[in-house]
Amino acid sequence: MAEFAMELINTKKRIGQKEIIKGLSFQIHKGEVFGFIGPNGAGKTTTIRMMVGLMGITSGDILIQGNSIKTKHKEAVKEVGAIVENPEMYPFMSGWQNLMHYARMSEGVTTERIQEVVSLVGLDKTIKQKVGRYSLGMRQRLGIAQALLSRPSILILDEPTNGLDPAGIREIRQYIRRIAKEEQVAVIISSHLLSEIEMMCDRIGIIKNGELITTESVRSSDEKEESGQLQALQMEAEPLDKAINLLQSSHGIKAVREGNLLVFQTKKENVPELIKTMVAHDIAVYQAGIAKKTLEDKFFDLIGENTIE
Repeated sequence: MAEFAMELINTKKRIGQKEIIKGLSFQIHKGEVFGFIGPNGAGKTTTIRMMVGLMGITSGDILIQGNSIKTKHKEAVKEVGAIVENPEMYPFMSGWQNLMHYARMSEGVTTERIQEVVSLVGLDKTIKQKVGRYSLGMRQRLGIAQALLSRPSILILDEPTNGLDPAGIREIRQYIRRIAKEEQVAVIISSHLLSEIEMMCDRIGIIKNGELITTESVRSSDEKEESGQLQALQMEAEPLDKAINLLQSSHGIKAVREGNLLVFQTKKENVPELIKTMVAHDIAVYQAGIAKKTLEDKFFDLIGENTIE
């Protein structure tokens, strides 16, 4: 059995004289939600097209459940389900009729399996209604159900929450997490909504100019509260200038202002003593905690500003 759901091995794509994808190498684990992000023109769509077998690879390889997409194309691509933006369905047919229609295109999809995916995406009550009456979120869920019919190992979703209202976005997020957990499907999501990627994904891969910048856990090392390690902390205190001067004079800690907060580095175990010192000097401390960077902060740290074309 393959160790990874998908593995890219020095994958390259050249169009004419231009190298579009420059040696991508990373793995996607079974049952995880993996966010694939980058600025426009970075190579995300080209990479996804190679993943699903719609575009040839110039060199390197992509293994899906251990099968090379180059030498065992049929075995590899049958493990992949994919939706690119809004799924296309027949509006004059019911959700159930649409799924029955798509089921005929795949071997071994039973009525029981159709009912299983309908329940998985929460469409039991509306599956007999015509798709033309579905909301965008319901159509997205029906598209995911269709992609899951043949029990793929990998589900690729390109902008799955595009055009949805906040309730629809939350709904799709919950179902994607559920699918990964209950079906042990590796879900690959490409999106520009970094806040959604942060809430939805276990890991991210960032691509820029056809090169992989990093892959890392969304809940990365800056959130680990390890004893004895310097950590970025933030504190709300008044008066702020007095607190900054006190940290420097009493503890040799250089703090900077960020809005109404002061941010500095120290060991976690030093925090109680720092707060005692401030209180003893008539400084009011309202809150203190680890200064966590958002995915958006990390993205622009790695990619740079003004990179989206």
